[in-house]
Amino acid sequence: MTGFGLFWPLVVHAFLVFCLYGLLTLRRASVVKSGLVEREAFRDNRDEPAESRVVNRAIANQFELPVLFYAVSILLYIVDADNVVAVALAWLFVVTRCAHAFVHVTGNRLKLRRPLFMAGFVALFAMWIWLAAWMAVS
Repeated sequence: MTGFGLFWPLVVHAFLVFCLYGLLTLRRASVVKSGLVEREAFRDNRDEPAESRVVNRAIANQFELPVLFYAVSILLYIVDADNVVAVALAWLFVVTRCAHAFVHVTGNRLKLRRPLFMAGFVALFAMWIWLAAWMAVS
């Protein structure tokens, strides 16, 4: 494949992070405007209301497991293993991250959030296995 197919899921994930930051800004502005909290409360995030704290946590989630996603994506590209399998797994990971973030910021229903997380985890783990197998036989 060796094109940019593997990078589109990364672009979509980055867009997800930007959208979450936008949502965080809107929710924080809303709670400040409503008088629930002073703007200074966000400096240390100790007194952050639940409305914005959940978005803040969803953003933090995008910098945990996805770090491994970015690393493996770049490595798959470097070793020319960015084929249909790698791209499909990358899209699966990103779709589950988007769904996971949506569930997280719209009610945080654990019945949905955990399976979405696990599906993304398995897809990412499979990407690393694919990389290892590719390097082993090359």
